[in-house]
Amino acid sequence: MSYIKASQDANGEDIKLHYTDQGQGKTVVLIHGWPQNHEAWTYQLGELPKHGLRVVAYTRRGFGNSSKPFEGYNYDTLADDLKAVLDTLDLQDVTLVGFSMGGGEVARYMSRHGGARVSKVAFISAVTPYLLKTDDNPDGVPQSVFDDILANINKDRFDFLQSFGKDFYGVGALSKPVSQAVLDWSFGMASLGSHQATVECAKAFATTDFRADLATITVPALVIHGEDDKTVPIKNSGARMSEHLKQATYVVYDGAPHGLFITDKDKLSADLVKFATGS
Repeated sequence: MSYIKASQDANGEDIKLHYTDQGQGKTVVLIHGWPQNHEAWTYQLGELPKHGLRVVAYTRRGFGNSSKPFEGYNYDTLADDLKAVLDTLDLQDVTLVGFSMGGGEVARYMSRHGGARVSKVAFISAVTPYLLKTDDNPDGVPQSVFDDILANINKDRFDFLQSFGKDFYGVGALSKPVSQAVLDWSFGMASLGSHQATVECAKAFATTDFRADLATITVPALVIHGEDDKTVPIKNSGARMSEHLKQATYVVYDGAPHGLFITDKDKLSADLVKFATGS
């Protein structure tokens, strides 16, 4: 397995990020969501390199086979980890693609590091611009919703992850958009994350305001969101991105849930290829 050294933890141990690098051509960097790892992009990793693209995907600290330090799950640190990936591999003219929590990393990287090495950005089912309901963000999600998530994680993280997976892919009594095998695969990825990372990252994406970060973005942007997203509701996120990214292309996937990288994999791959290549 391949690793990139991002930094060191409080005990002086190297923090290593597991990654994959496939294909040749213009570079696309895929940033996964919570609480999975870069293997979530399995279909995009299999398709995008067929279209003259180099595709790099890495696993966030605390998850999968990456290092699992106790600290460092705020967005400033996570954006610095992303910078380590781009710098170590000396990537240029990059299209950054952030799914869900990963959209926050894209936004924070662009402001914190001046958009270095990046020519385009894509936000897929992203937590941007700001999820939490506050006095100046009245359309956000109430704090009580996030409190319940944290309480359930702390009570029985594995039971929470199994239930969460069903909402993630839009599985219900009458809706079966993915197989049980996909749910099992997704649960397996999520269960590899550390308890600390799972909790702290949930706090980070729930409470971080990305509105000022988005205001710094001047490169072409793509926003894709599922109409029936129950995990990151479209009205709180995708539908509001045009307020902050005036030149962004906004695409709604009719009836799609949060995990559209599986449920709408072919459409998503095609849209990413078109955006990254300009074709």
